[in-house]
Order: sequence, then C-alpha cells, then structure tokens
Amino acid sequence: MKPSTHPAPHLILASTSPRRRYLLKQAGLSFTVIPGDFDESSIAPTEPVQYVRKLAEAKARNVAARYPQSWVIGADTIVLIGNTILGKPASKMEARTMLKHLSGKTHRVLTGYAILCIAKDRFFSETIQTDVAFKELSDKEIEWYIHTEEPFDKAGSYAIQGLGTFNVKSINGSYTNVVGLPVCEVISFLIQEGVLDFENGNRTHSTSILHKN
Repeated sequence: MKPSTHPAPHLILASTSPRRRYLLKQAGLSFTVIPGDFDESSIAPTEPVQYVRKLAEAKARNVAARYPQSWVIGADTIVLIGNTILGKPASKMEARTMLKHLSGKTHRVLTGYAILCIAKDRFFSETIQTDVAFKELSDKEIEWYIHTEEPFDKAGSYAIQGLGTFNVKSINGSYTNVVGLPVCEVISFLIQEGVLDFENGNRTHSTSILHKN
C-alpha cells in the first residue's frame, strides 16, 4: 500500500463508527476520520482479550501505512457473555435471542484500541474491559426495544448511550468503553506522547472525514 498524497492529518481515527467519532469530539479533540480497507476475517479468532486488541492493531496499521507521519487510532469492541461473543444482530429474531440471553445477567464489553505513529516508531495497544449488568427484561420490553430498530447496528443488540440505557442496571468500569472507545486511556496516552497540546489549543472541536483512496 502506497502512502497517501493527501497532507498528513495530525490525528486520525481509523473508524467510521459514529459513536467513536462522537466520543472524541465530546473530548474536544481535533482529528480526521479515515476508514481503512482491512479485512477483519484475516485475523483468526483467539482468546477474546487478545483477539479484540489484534483487530484494533490491524485497523490502525492499515491506515497508518498510508499516513506514516500521522498518529492513528484503531479500535474494535465486542460484547461477551460467558465464552460467547455477541456481534451485531442480522434479524429481529437474532436481536431477540441476544437480549433474552443478556436479561438479568452481567456481561463483559471489551474494547481493544491501538495508537501508533510510524514516523516516530511509536506503538501502543491495550484491551479495556467493562462489566455491564442488565435488569430482567420482560418480553414486552424486548419487543418494544427491537421495534425501535436501535439494536441492529450494535454489538450485543443494545446501545448504552441510546434508548438501550433502560436495560442497564449497573456498570463496573469505563462507560465510554461500552460506547466504543475508552476515552480516558486514549487521551492519557496522547498527552503522554505530546500529541495533545493544551497550551497551543490542539484540543478543539474540529473533525473532517476522508474517504478511502
């Protein structure tokens, strides 16, 4: 893959997720959204904590290869109950099954994230876990929520930041991690590396989106 001919953005989010974009904007970061063309099926499933981190690393490296001067953030989130990974439901029946499986139980949300800059030879990745306890959901509540259509592009069939908040009895860990990106940890690393400069105003609400070349 050849480096891009576009001017290199200072900070890139290698994800089209509107939730990750929202979180970084709310944190006041100036960044560019550049989706990659990474084939997730090329990463063989392994132990969940390692698997989600490897996916994040591959996503970040895919975009960083085109923008070696930029700092690139990649991330991937999964919902895990027991040893079962819950992805995005493909149908109402699948969403119904997932929500019934989560009802009255505690599940884990794992987000792997990776931050790198090829030119500076800096790379970091980690997996953050949050435990989420669901209340007991009645069949009527499940059917109502499914018909809002909110579950259908969400891992585990719910959005903690949306209407699905009524499902959640409690959480143990990072809230933003459940939304899709552990903002505290990401920003802490960027500050440590000098990517964010409070004095010179790099933390401003400015976002642009570039399509794949």
